[in-house]
Amino acid sequence: MQDDTSTGLATQERLDRLRLARSENVGPVTFRQLLGRYGSAGQALAALPDLAARGGRKRPLRINSIEAAERECEALQRLGGRHLFYGEPDYPTPLAALDDAPPALSILGDASLLARDTVAVVGARNASTNGRNFARTIAADLAEADFLVASGMARGIDAAAHAGALEHGTVAVLAGGVDVIYPKENSALYANIVAQGLVISELPCGVQPRAQHFPRRNRIISGLALGIVVVEAALRSGSLITARLAGEQGREVFAVPGSPQDPRCRGANDLIRKGAKLTESAHDVITELSAMRGARLAGRRGSIFEAGALPIPEPASAAPATPASETASTRILETLGPTPLAVDEIVRDTGFTPSEVWNILLDLELAGRLERQPGNLVALIS
Repeated sequence: MQDDTSTGLATQERLDRLRLARSENVGPVTFRQLLGRYGSAGQALAALPDLAARGGRKRPLRINSIEAAERECEALQRLGGRHLFYGEPDYPTPLAALDDAPPALSILGDASLLARDTVAVVGARNASTNGRNFARTIAADLAEADFLVASGMARGIDAAAHAGALEHGTVAVLAGGVDVIYPKENSALYANIVAQGLVISELPCGVQPRAQHFPRRNRIISGLALGIVVVEAALRSGSLITARLAGEQGREVFAVPGSPQDPRCRGANDLIRKGAKLTESAHDVITELSAMRGARLAGRRGSIFEAGALPIPEPASAAPATPASETASTRILETLGPTPLAVDEIVRDTGFTPSEVWNILLDLELAGRLERQPGNLVALIS
């Protein structure tokens, strides 16, 4: 693995960041906090066993080895791809603004596309012919207007959007490794996107898509974008999850109206009812987003494009747990349960500082006792 001077990270730090991201119980939020706390991935890796033990873990934490990280890098390089790490200059700015921004992205194709403003186009897998045609047209028009079109390479609306935008730029966000084509019927589309666009994933090569991967994939689709366009979505669908995440991330949500007699349109119609922008053409999207594009470096950037300031837990030189910190840990554990709870609510309920709360949550997560969920929610693992 060679130094990548364009990213500003030395080879060892890149390997250490990959190891940290792939180590047991290190989620995206914890990854960011550990980097902020220790200054480098190497120092964070060295601290993991003690932090997990302080959180109550009895057995050793599985820490990704140097050899495993090197194998993952080599596998991606053989495909012609590379890793892109949180904190690198070419990491997408809107995505970096998420509290749970992916620590490491596997990318395959034209990475320069990520510098463009992005619009996501998503919708039903069992889409109608009219729905697919609309998705293809609006994606082509958005790409012609110099937007990068993002979607999830599913059958139906996703595939149509990618096909429409392919000539000018599209990015497929996968729920498996960047080398895993799913569904197989999109093999030709996948090859075209690799050749003319970009494929990305936060998972290592070879990982097959699983049910729990799709919501995580969806947050990346919406997180890359200024706005998301929903074309044909049932009331209970992954597209509505993506739309909800987009709203929580401060992105604009657009929805294409459809027949109330078609179940595939009820989700999009419901989004409009709840405040999504009614969308009949790419012009509606471009008009709404034009002011945002022009204000990226003034005003709007502060609310959308700058990473949130997560409280940084206590420094590496901190002393072992004191009676006071043990009391805080006990009180926070009493507050937590299997039902997801907002971190801000824990701070208000316990009266401890955000830093104290985040510090204990970090230890609990590394111990395998805590699960983080989108929306800055946490829950105890039973």
